[in-house]
Amino acid sequence: MIYIPIIVSLAAIVFVFFIMRKISGYPSGDEKMSAIASAIREGAISYMKRQYRTVAWVSFVLFLILWIAFDLKTGIGFLAGAFLSGLAGFIGMIISTKANLKTAESAKNGLAPALDISFKGGLVTGLLVVSLGLLAVALFYLFSEDVKALVALGFGASLISVFARIGGGIYTKAADVGADLVGKIEKGIPEDDPRNPAVIADQVGDNVGDCAGMAADIFETYTVTIIATMILGALLFPARPEFVFLPLYLGSISIITSILGSFFVKLGKNNSIMGAMYKGIIASGILSAFGFYFMVNKFLENVWTEGSITRVFFYPLVIGLIIAGGMFAITEYYTSKKYKPVRSIAESSETGHATNIIRGLAVGMQSTALPIILISTGIVLSYYFGGIYGIALSATAMLSMAGIIIGVDAYGPITDNAGGIAEMSNMDPAVREVTDALDAVGNTTKAVTKGYAIASAGLAALVLFAAFSQELSDKGSEVSFALGSPKVIAGLFIGGLLPYLFASFAMSSVGKTASKVVEEVRRQFKEIPGIMEGTSRAEYGKAVDIVAKSAIKEMIIPALIPIVFPVVIALILGAEGLGGLLIGSIVTGLFVAISMTTGGAAWDNAKKYIEKGAFGGKGSYAHQAAVTGDTVGDPYKDTAGPAINPMIKVLNIVALLLVAFLV
Repeated sequence: MIYIPIIVSLAAIVFVFFIMRKISGYPSGDEKMSAIASAIREGAISYMKRQYRTVAWVSFVLFLILWIAFDLKTGIGFLAGAFLSGLAGFIGMIISTKANLKTAESAKNGLAPALDISFKGGLVTGLLVVSLGLLAVALFYLFSEDVKALVALGFGASLISVFARIGGGIYTKAADVGADLVGKIEKGIPEDDPRNPAVIADQVGDNVGDCAGMAADIFETYTVTIIATMILGALLFPARPEFVFLPLYLGSISIITSILGSFFVKLGKNNSIMGAMYKGIIASGILSAFGFYFMVNKFLENVWTEGSITRVFFYPLVIGLIIAGGMFAITEYYTSKKYKPVRSIAESSETGHATNIIRGLAVGMQSTALPIILISTGIVLSYYFGGIYGIALSATAMLSMAGIIIGVDAYGPITDNAGGIAEMSNMDPAVREVTDALDAVGNTTKAVTKGYAIASAGLAALVLFAAFSQELSDKGSEVSFALGSPKVIAGLFIGGLLPYLFASFAMSSVGKTASKVVEEVRRQFKEIPGIMEGTSRAEYGKAVDIVAKSAIKEMIIPALIPIVFPVVIALILGAEGLGGLLIGSIVTGLFVAISMTTGGAAWDNAKKYIEKGAFGGKGSYAHQAAVTGDTVGDPYKDTAGPAINPMIKVLNIVALLLVAFLV
């Protein structure tokens, strides 16, 4: 029964290597283009090596703690999850830095071939994430035969994700902010101008933050959701192993449908890039729904006799797919240049920097309403049809789409880098028009996939909390998380605090690092004659080194918050306080993450809307205000907001591990 998910995962990995080989065969352009791409790749690899060396020491210490506190199997599970999460991010980053060069070169032949290569590059990351995640869970369960030992696997994956999101986010946004503040505002040069000393650091950041960070984030959310659903299946239906294996089979179906759906990503007659992406996602969703229907009815026909299989198990799966689609539509509305929220921010820029900031904050806050209503409706309906296990199935179905959705997300940094390469190597303006068109959509795809990641993280955390509660009950501890308990109330307040505290550390880290980049860029413009004239070459490596060192240093403290706080609260307030902490962090975490990521993306696209000629275009007063808004929004959407996803899941996983000491 366990071998089918393993076979499907291995087949998907083979398909991934086939795509990688195909991408490698595309033309790479001239020597200048290759040199720029090589500098980006070397900078990204150098940073990832530094980051992983630091993370390796932390992981080793935690491995020893888990081995001593539990057993060797738990420690090995933690290391396996950490290693594979890091591997998914690293390989995704490598492919991204190769595909960006191929995309820039293919843009000479038009929009369709450039879209094809950039999406395939992203698809490699997406399929690698889900296939490695499914393979890790299935193999570890095959050898351990202990569903509860899988919690350590999820812990390892989640911890690496926190480091990747924080470290990569600090890197990419500090470099971006530094490049913008001096390059765009003070010197009036384009974003990817080769005269800007921070331009290479900015391009590197897109890969280590947006690509590797998102890959690690979704890898851990994907694996943690499957693990939590398996644990609930074992606790709720102890005599029916089919409910333990069900999420593995659902993941297998969606890997296949994501591959099939990827063939639908083709430009139509209207040349709509976003439309091409949606065709692939919709096709994958419809195929998954059909696959789920036939699989659950066949898989459970001799197991479930207490009602309609379709109603109890299939309906929650459909709800999960609908939530995924709904999050895409809602986030696009709030972040696309086509709609009122982004245009209202651009309009507010005409009256200055302050009004741009005020309107951007308001849009971010407003953007939380519809997603929360959608998620809440999904939770209520899933529970109505299938109980707690129904909510777990909804989360599993939503995450099962990660293969193609991460493909759409990773497409973003690839096209961004392709545009940078085109700008820095002085390619024909027609090429830049193609890469600009791809990049404009890339900003929206990155935003909508972050919305998807946040919603799925919220559902996954809720499933983990359900597993935590069920585990306490299974061990004979009937803990009531009633609001009349002062311990629960205290836990709720402290849990609600954590996303704000966590985000503040991340934002402060970006600000401190960006200040160092600004000082370095100003120094180079002042001390190196000929940079602005293009007769001297900027010292790109200096800015790269500054952001790399600072990002590694600044990521440690916020990454420890979700590990330390559950332990402290468990010691002081016990299971009741810990349960309150988890719920409080999920509630405020969802609001903070959605408002930050959506608001930040809206600021970004408002700037791009003005750059296309609205409200005076580039160089206007409105554009200067929009650049400020985009600069403020950068750490919102790419550092603090996305990092909250893995943070709230680490809290819940640590709580699950602590159950053994609470009873």
